[in-house]
Amino acid sequence: MMGDMAEDPSNSPFARPQPMVAPHGSSLPSPNSTPPNSTPATSPFARRPGPNVFTTPVRARESKPVIGPENLPLGFMAGLVAAVVGAGLWALITLATNHQIAWMAVGVGFLVGWAIRVAGKGRHTVFGVVGATLAVGGCATGNLLVVIVLAARQFGLPLQDLFARLTPDVVYNLMHMSFRPMHLFYYAVAIYEGYRFSIIGRT
Repeated sequence: MMGDMAEDPSNSPFARPQPMVAPHGSSLPSPNSTPPNSTPATSPFARRPGPNVFTTPVRARESKPVIGPENLPLGFMAGLVAAVVGAGLWALITLATNHQIAWMAVGVGFLVGWAIRVAGKGRHTVFGVVGATLAVGGCATGNLLVVIVLAARQFGLPLQDLFARLTPDVVYNLMHMSFRPMHLFYYAVAIYEGYRFSIIGRT
């Protein structure tokens, strides 16, 4: 038996394995190569491709302002208070400067319109009509107070006595004597502001 192993070295347990020789014109497959018609096995734990969160644009939701229900009576009361306050400020500024400032009518119209807008939250034309009416009323009241203040200073009469003597004829005569063509422009601007700013969405 030892003689057979010596004659055939391939049967020796200490012999090195001989490399495989491919037939002429063919090549042996590599141990790491994949068969041409086989598909790689899919692992059940493999992560599936998902959407790219870094490249997909995310559109933020546009937040719209919440507008409450319309309230015409509250808007009217707020506009009336604003007209009285604006007329009073007009008279106080005239008393402090001793001059009739006609462009104060623009401020009265803006104040009335903004007050109706905030309190009434109106989106219809009726709010604009109320604002324009109160604006021209506030301007006329402010102009009348200015004339009364200037007349009291000119004739040296207390304001209480002059207010006590007011009648429709006296008011008409005072407004007529103090009227200037430029007042029409300021009154028109006040009416426009009272209408425009009283309605939400008109600015």
